[in-house]
Amino acid sequence: MKLGIINSAFAQAGKDTKFGLEQTKRIGFDTVDIFTDPLDIDQAEINLIRTTCHDLKLPIKSVCCVAVGLIDFNPSVQRFHVDRCKQYIDMCAELGTENLLLVIGEYIWQQEVIPPAEQWKTGVENTKILGEYAKAKGQKIALELEPFKLSLINTVDTMVQFIADVGMPDVVRANCDISHLHLMDIEPDEVSKLKGLIEHVHLSDCNGQVHGDLPPGRGVTPIQDYLGAIRDTGFDKTVSIELEYSPEPDKIVEWVEEAYEKTDEIMQALGCRN
Repeated sequence: MKLGIINSAFAQAGKDTKFGLEQTKRIGFDTVDIFTDPLDIDQAEINLIRTTCHDLKLPIKSVCCVAVGLIDFNPSVQRFHVDRCKQYIDMCAELGTENLLLVIGEYIWQQEVIPPAEQWKTGVENTKILGEYAKAKGQKIALELEPFKLSLINTVDTMVQFIADVGMPDVVRANCDISHLHLMDIEPDEVSKLKGLIEHVHLSDCNGQVHGDLPPGRGVTPIQDYLGAIRDTGFDKTVSIELEYSPEPDKIVEWVEEAYEKTDEIMQALGCRN
């Protein structure tokens, strides 16, 4: 497996794009994931990301996209988000990534107004549209398992079912977020159900109660157990560290260095860093 990080760790600490990418390479990461919105940046920023990563020999593996409007009950909102996601996929192709990391959101109104099955169907239909578009662009979609009660995809079983319903398992696949698995009380051995379906992995720690995105070792997540289970499925792509909203933004470099060292130690112990 390769070890990467999502560049939002630096961006949320007020560091510019080039600084974050240069620090990512210096610290020792193999790859980087990009968290940005093609509707919020210009071509110059896209060029900066592409050329900086090229010069640093730092492959971009994934772009993160939150598109909760894909399951909105308003068709106009759905259309906007489908078009927005297509622009993400275009950017992925331009940056030479492997996948678009997609978060599709939660059921609304406590599942009491719109039948949950209807929102599920809407999510499947719109994700299939995006899957077909991604396939044409040489990209894949990695669906994130979210650790929230009303998320459409918040268990291994719902992930497997959603991928099956979309019907494009070679294109629309799973992202395993290790702290999310722990927050949902999903045992490591359940990961085996995702054999052959995992496209990407996010890694962070948490306190076992709420979403945290902490460096490994600062929480209670049995990261090595989960990553070992993921390895045992045959997954051998990229594990990307996800660090969000550091409590000490002025020490973000040290925060990232700590996460790198702890994660590399886990991967070396499992014999899965290559």
